[in-house]
Amino acid sequence: MGLMEGKTAVIFGVANKRSIAWGITSALVREGARVALNYQNERMEPGVRKLAKNLPDNTFVAQCDVTKKDEVDSFFEKLKDEVDGIDALVHCVAFAKREELGGRYVDTSYDGYELAQHVSAYSLVTLSKAAEPLMEGREGAIVALTYLGSVRVVPAYNVMGVAKAALEASVRYLAADLGPYGTRVNAISAGPIKTLSAMGVTGFSEILKAIGERAPMRRNVTQEDVGNTAAFLLSDWGKGVTGQVIYVDSGVSIMGA
Repeated sequence: MGLMEGKTAVIFGVANKRSIAWGITSALVREGARVALNYQNERMEPGVRKLAKNLPDNTFVAQCDVTKKDEVDSFFEKLKDEVDGIDALVHCVAFAKREELGGRYVDTSYDGYELAQHVSAYSLVTLSKAAEPLMEGREGAIVALTYLGSVRVVPAYNVMGVAKAALEASVRYLAADLGPYGTRVNAISAGPIKTLSAMGVTGFSEILKAIGERAPMRRNVTQEDVGNTAAFLLSDWGKGVTGQVIYVDSGVSIMGA
């Protein structure tokens, strides 16, 4: 029996095999979960459906742009027809304009700030609210992805660091709101992983190299590392953990300058 046997998990943000969301999806399926995936729009649909072919036949796939409430509502209405409830929700969604991920944070545009906050932070609130009726009383859990740039200045991370700080605060408030109904909420602060989105951060390759050299474990983390931690947090093994940010970063977050 796997850690997630008999459970249903919804993962938002799977885009390609290099994404952290795919690493989490793979771990949850390995542990026995039935999974549901979203794709943002028609352009993203073929890639997600191709990935879904590597998953069990009962995998649910539907369109959902997390910034559009009508699509969020439609996604969960369709899912409700397929499953009797949700045991796990995974938020792997973040976005900022490329021009905001470089230079000075003080030059951030309002439009860029608003977009980063909406996609990367507020969408966790939107998804948690929509999933709440399907999760209530099931002793399930929600996990979101964050990064060290939420609490420390990381060159070029800029507006995304501020959005991740808002995301982490949301995790704590959501944990307090949803705990009485049996749902836990946590975040994983993953070390840098060479995903397509991460490569949009100016100087990311140098960051990856430096962390591999400075981290206590002298290596960067992998999709599998993050996936395994997510499986723990979302399973019954993580029942005593909520409102926390768990660092999966080979220990680099403990190091001084």
